[in-house]
Amino acid sequence: MSAPVWVVDTNVLVSGLLRPAGPPAQILNAVRDGRIRLAYSAAILSEYAEVLRRPRFALPPAVVADLLDGLSGWPPIEPGRGPRLPDPDDEPFLALARVTPDRILVTGNLADFPPGERGSVVVLSPAAALKYIPAV
Repeated sequence: MSAPVWVVDTNVLVSGLLRPAGPPAQILNAVRDGRIRLAYSAAILSEYAEVLRRPRFALPPAVVADLLDGLSGWPPIEPGRGPRLPDPDDEPFLALARVTPDRILVTGNLADFPPGERGSVVVLSPAAALKYIPAV
């Protein structure tokens, strides 16, 4: 059985790297263990790189590089345009989730993805997503 393919918002990655004991960190651990595969597009990968390297987070460059390099083994998916959202920076995440097999988007900001715009995408908080992670 192959790992589920999820779209994970940048805020979950930042939280997971900054707080190694919470639900976002558990999601990152599942990615590292191969229990979840992150779907990404070129736009999302660019955002991940830019945000994770911001000086205010003070994330070690080797940790950021390791995370981004881990994604490079999987091909990017270019989904095309999705629905308009209050924050245009969120649109690539929902557009991508709509074309992934599992149609799951994990975010710390549920309000950024209004229910009327989600279509068949299930938008989960990191804590709610934990119950969908396959066991080791």
